[in-house]
Amino acid sequence: MKQITARFGLLAIAVSVLLGQQAQAALGQNIGVDIRALAMGNAVTADPPGVSAVHYNPAGLARLDGLQTDVQSLVVDFNIRTDFNAPAGFNVFGYSDDPVVCDDQPNDGEPLCSQFKQGVSKVESPVLWIPVAKKFIKWPKDLPLVAPLGGVSYRPPGSKFTFATAFYAPLVAGLGRPDDDPGNFMGRQVVIERFTYLSPSVAYQVTDNLALGASIGLSYQMIGLDTKLRFPNDLIGVLRLVDEEICAPFKQNPNIVTDLLLFGACNTKESLDPFKPLANMQVALEDTLSPTYNLGLLWEPNDTFGFGMVYQSKADMKLRGRYMLDNLPGAPDLINGLNSSVTGKILIALLGFPSFIPPKEEGIVTMNLEYPAHFQAGIKYKLFPELQFNVDIGWTDYAAWDSFTFQFDRNVSALGIAKLLDGGITSNSIAIPLKFKSPWNLGFGMQYDMTDRLRLRLGYEPRKSAIPDYRRNPLVPLNNTQLFGTGLTYRFDRDTELDLSAVFLRSRDNIPANTSGLANQTGVNNLLLNPYAGLDIRTHAKISVLGLAYRTRW
Repeated sequence: MKQITARFGLLAIAVSVLLGQQAQAALGQNIGVDIRALAMGNAVTADPPGVSAVHYNPAGLARLDGLQTDVQSLVVDFNIRTDFNAPAGFNVFGYSDDPVVCDDQPNDGEPLCSQFKQGVSKVESPVLWIPVAKKFIKWPKDLPLVAPLGGVSYRPPGSKFTFATAFYAPLVAGLGRPDDDPGNFMGRQVVIERFTYLSPSVAYQVTDNLALGASIGLSYQMIGLDTKLRFPNDLIGVLRLVDEEICAPFKQNPNIVTDLLLFGACNTKESLDPFKPLANMQVALEDTLSPTYNLGLLWEPNDTFGFGMVYQSKADMKLRGRYMLDNLPGAPDLINGLNSSVTGKILIALLGFPSFIPPKEEGIVTMNLEYPAHFQAGIKYKLFPELQFNVDIGWTDYAAWDSFTFQFDRNVSALGIAKLLDGGITSNSIAIPLKFKSPWNLGFGMQYDMTDRLRLRLGYEPRKSAIPDYRRNPLVPLNNTQLFGTGLTYRFDRDTELDLSAVFLRSRDNIPANTSGLANQTGVNNLLLNPYAGLDIRTHAKISVLGLAYRTRW
């Protein structure tokens, strides 16, 4: 009972934990930067495209003469699906009537499901966060999301310096599900946005073959979540058993004896159930100024071979925002029932339980988050004058996400109870262990000059997941992703080019029951972060990107 009530009081913490998982969406990086790079599988460190060299390798700006502008537009469409299935022997403390996978009539009085189904969750539309309005905006259903990008560079005549700036989105993802979707316990609306709105950059041509470059990125970072909360766990199954089996004879005829012996637990209007939603929650945190820097080198000893490398720094951010929690009747009714009995009141006092759970809660929460550093190096090699191959290898320091720490603007009574159970909790903070890893990834690109005006491209990038198997969850649908790209460039004249690209990403993930502590683990100690406890989970993600870029020199 102590663990149950303490953790019910930690709904705000559940918000923060799920928010921490939202940051994992950063693994879908470099989608909104440059369409030519996407068509080359992002293997462009030795051959950075136009003004987008600001991001990929600022030393590549030295190859741009005069005044050049790049204007790009991305059209993004996605198909993301999650399947839930009950394995043989599925139950939570003897109950298996989970509406996510049970096809029986609701509230039929039977604790065991007689007919199982496959639960299917589908993303309905993109979702954006509007910083000024401070609200989530659902993109129109079935309408692809359009994102503009752009940049400008200038190299004075006869100078060895090139100056540039660009607007791009190294991380953008926003997913929305219907209100009755079974996936809403891991995010009805999920948004992560990182826009680099100003990136002053400079490149210097050291020799005819060697260039160095640096850029500073000023970015806006936001992460947000709107979700339902439920906690299918054996401890909550005990409370359902008490209500349905022990308290049932006394519901209509309460007496002082039952109140004293059962602590008033039989006086609740609505029982707690492992499969019922307990609250609705919304959280949004922002950092309006998140600076980073990029350092690049480009060495091109001849027309056949080139080598490039770039280091993109980490960013230490302090995100700040608000959380809002709408508590549903179950947990407040439990506290009210205990308060209706003398022995229940004594129990509340002895265990330090909250004496009241309001229907609505809100407050301020902050989070220290490190945007991970990235290193990438690559080569380009022309097998023939018209056929070029690119290979890149990159590393991102996701191991920096060993844990996330959330700080509340006041002491939270429930945290005062929970800190007795968990060393990572204080009266006004909580640390959530994630244990991410830092994978190395490869990218491959091929470029063929069909004519003096027409150039074709192909790219492939297999992305390894930074999330360990025991932390996988349907909130992050991109794991071990494959990126396939193709594109072309048409040159109108020596100063003007038009790029067209088409990119396809796919990811599939299998999370068998009881294998992830952030999705489907059963057991007494897995209460907060396992809304699909005991279920098999499969995710399927398909993302299509079409891009158009206009590049011209004045």
